[in-house]
Amino acid sequence: MSGASVSGSRHAHEAWSPERGREIIADHLALEGATMPILHAMQETFGYVPQDAIPLIADAMNLSRAEVHGVFTFYHDFRHEPAGRHIVKVCVAEACQAAGARDTSPKFEKALDCAFGETRPDGQVTLEPIYCLGLCACGPSAMVDGRLVGLIDDEAIAEIAAEVRS
Repeated sequence: MSGASVSGSRHAHEAWSPERGREIIADHLALEGATMPILHAMQETFGYVPQDAIPLIADAMNLSRAEVHGVFTFYHDFRHEPAGRHIVKVCVAEACQAAGARDTSPKFEKALDCAFGETRPDGQVTLEPIYCLGLCACGPSAMVDGRLVGLIDDEAIAEIAAEVRS
């Protein structure tokens, strides 16, 4: 790939079940401020935070559903529905914009046939904006299935598009 790449990993997610959700909650409940770790573990396990998990978390933590929902909706990285098989996050922060992201962002949408904030109907890819990956000196940058890619150019976009088609 023409861009600078840092390795990452992605695994298949489990199907949601209340029983598995309760196990995850029990595994994290003793942590101080367990709401965030539980939400992260739910998303890591299922690929999103199922709406049915919110009341389970609230009951276990003796919080209102509104309190848990408020935390869930405040942080933009929590998903409300399953993501695509591949997740492409494109940095849209100022440093990457100054390095060319204003031009590369629409090219990602075209190459992936997917708008920002959406999952393609075939479930193959989810395209998300992200506000800083910490690669400011290597902008524009992206993250593909957890792998960081800097110095994004047309060739890198084409290679990422080919990768998520496979």
